[in-house]
Amino acid sequence: MASEISSRQARIERNTLETQIRIEIDLDGSGCSRFQTGVPFLDHMLDQVARHGLIDLDIQAVGDLHIDAHHTVEDIGITLGQALAKALGDKRGIRRYGHAYVPLDEALSRVVIDLSGRPGLVYEVDFSRAMIGAFDVDLFGEFFHGLVNHAGMTLHVDNLRGTNAHHQAETIFKAFGRALRMAVEPDPRMAGMTPSTKGAL
Repeated sequence: MASEISSRQARIERNTLETQIRIEIDLDGSGCSRFQTGVPFLDHMLDQVARHGLIDLDIQAVGDLHIDAHHTVEDIGITLGQALAKALGDKRGIRRYGHAYVPLDEALSRVVIDLSGRPGLVYEVDFSRAMIGAFDVDLFGEFFHGLVNHAGMTLHVDNLRGTNAHHQAETIFKAFGRALRMAVEPDPRMAGMTPSTKGAL
């Protein structure tokens, strides 16, 4: 990952009594990723975002995992949202909206993004089981809440079908990566304009 920070890159550190997190992001990357969070299944899902979003992503986290993964997962969402907001800057010239459908065997998910500056989450996911290995699937909701609140995005996540919880989660994160890739992509027809009639996002 490049050490020089440009307008489409960001580095964010967030330190609390519960977690210490550092995130580097490059929106114009090639899908390279490095994760050390102590939550292996979350790392696997974030790798889907990087790879399918063509975003370079480096996340290092130390959290109070001796209690549970709640604070770590939520705070990674918060910090990733802050990094996205910083990397996007004033959002001039981007497409703003993104959407994706992704299947995996019996599972199918849809994700729709608006980089509106207004945080909002509609999360319609009914996992087939409560745990994927040692990971509590309720934490995915906390992750996305933290992300949208600090990225300033409207996000709709719908798992349309699925009976395998791992497949459900993977389609969600792959679809999120692809929708994010579309939303942050420079639009040559925008010619550097803000994609809003208000003139600001």
